[in-house]
Amino acid sequence: MDLMEYQAKELFAKHDVAVTEGIVATTPDKARAAAEQLGVVVVKAQVKAGGRGKAGGVKLAKTPDEAYEHAQAILGMQIKGLTVKRVLIAPGASIEEEYYFSYLLDRANRRYLCIASVEGGVEIEEVAKTNPDAVKKIPIDPGSGVDEAKAREIVAEAKFPEELTDQAVTMVRALWTVFVEEDATLVEVNPLARLEGDVLEALDGKVSLDDNADFRHEDHARFEDKAAADPLEAKAKEKGLNYVKLDGAVGIIGNGAGLVMSTLDVVAYAGEAHGGVKPANFLDIGGGASAQVMADGLDVILGDDQVKAVFVNVFGGITSCDAVANGIVGALDLLGDTATKPLVVRLDGNAVDEGRRILEDRNHPLVTLVETMDGAADKAAELANI
Repeated sequence: MDLMEYQAKELFAKHDVAVTEGIVATTPDKARAAAEQLGVVVVKAQVKAGGRGKAGGVKLAKTPDEAYEHAQAILGMQIKGLTVKRVLIAPGASIEEEYYFSYLLDRANRRYLCIASVEGGVEIEEVAKTNPDAVKKIPIDPGSGVDEAKAREIVAEAKFPEELTDQAVTMVRALWTVFVEEDATLVEVNPLARLEGDVLEALDGKVSLDDNADFRHEDHARFEDKAAADPLEAKAKEKGLNYVKLDGAVGIIGNGAGLVMSTLDVVAYAGEAHGGVKPANFLDIGGGASAQVMADGLDVILGDDQVKAVFVNVFGGITSCDAVANGIVGALDLLGDTATKPLVVRLDGNAVDEGRRILEDRNHPLVTLVETMDGAADKAAELANI
């Protein structure tokens, strides 16, 4: 789950990161009231997207009336397809220098990574292109993390000004605490600002939280913007399904993330011969392919108007193919007339013969049984292109 700036700053403050949270406003009147309280402010659009300043979503207001006018212009605007429904009224700051700092999950190398640069305030990707030596990438051992010594190493390698060393070390360690204790996959500050008087402060914040750790953080539920969530993804989450909506016409159901990822690739390849048909989703039902789980999965996928055909790709292991077949039959019975789109089913693995026999005996008009993964993908793409 990606957080908006004001939410990220809330977590920063919780873990003693030097930050000023500001006041969130949902109307121009509330923005003016906040400015009356804070003085000179910056009115900042709150959406889960970068480039807010370039899009006109960040404005300086020297008076409460200016804050009102800026909020009136920003609220309701579109930034990268997202509608601005709230603004952060942040106190104005006298900035002398801007830096960049982040921690992220480095999946490719199975470790954490710190990225730091004393040239912040702009897109770090652009800095990396024009002046790559200014962007320092420091690997973090997950076992040892960021202690005092590691923090000082990071500060030295990034070349923070010597007079800010102690503050920078404190900031680096506090942001690491946010990263670890909140189970984040990204903690980013841009800009990390040197203010008048040599004060170091996080003027912006971006945090991505790992949904897999939700069970450890009941308080994270308050950050979820249910109104902005994709309705199908929200429905799948309520049913405990691992679902991600994509932009295609072939619905995908599989048991196991690796198998589902392979299925996406196979369908995309097969779709090239059928008008460029693509997968419509990622849906992993895991090992328990019961009738109810299968029904829940089909219910979500069939609710996607873009889906024209469904590919059920299952490899029987702990859950055998006959149990999966019974799940498919039971799911179609549960859904009844709401199931109207063709299903291509490929079963393999434990008890595959019995699973196929169950589906053949049921002889449901929507179900086409195909033995191979490639053949099933091709058939699903063909049906989706009719």
